[in-house]
Amino acid sequence: MSAPVVLDIAGILAALPHRYPFLLVDRVIAIEGDTKIVAIKNVTINEPFFQGHFPGHPIMPGVLIVEALAQAGGVLMLRQVEDPQSKVVYFMTLDNVKFRRPVGPGDQLRLEVEVVQNRGRTIRLRGRALVDGEVATEAEMMARIMDR
Repeated sequence: MSAPVVLDIAGILAALPHRYPFLLVDRVIAIEGDTKIVAIKNVTINEPFFQGHFPGHPIMPGVLIVEALAQAGGVLMLRQVEDPQSKVVYFMTLDNVKFRRPVGPGDQLRLEVEVVQNRGRTIRLRGRALVDGEVATEAEMMARIMDR
């Protein structure tokens, strides 16, 4: 049984400025108010980064997993502002980033991001990327909503 879809790819494209090959969120399956989002990134062998990272041993770069968490957080943050198409989210800090296990083709990342502190346009977030219920990556992030 698949998870319910809260935002499909069309909704994500409307929410974020990112486009191929840098859009790293495929579906949003849960949003709890202004405090939590759960999104999905399906990792396939067709990802362009697998050509060079690493030939014969494909591993998703950890920085792109963190980027996927940041994009999910961006969807959550932009829901809080009027006219989100005129805004962009800039990430300011990354703290306590940990890579717990490699992610490869065929894996599905479950991106869980929650608001730790909200100061209007500046928000502190905590995120975890899981594969089959096991933490692959975790990070604390701070970001600011800016005009485009």
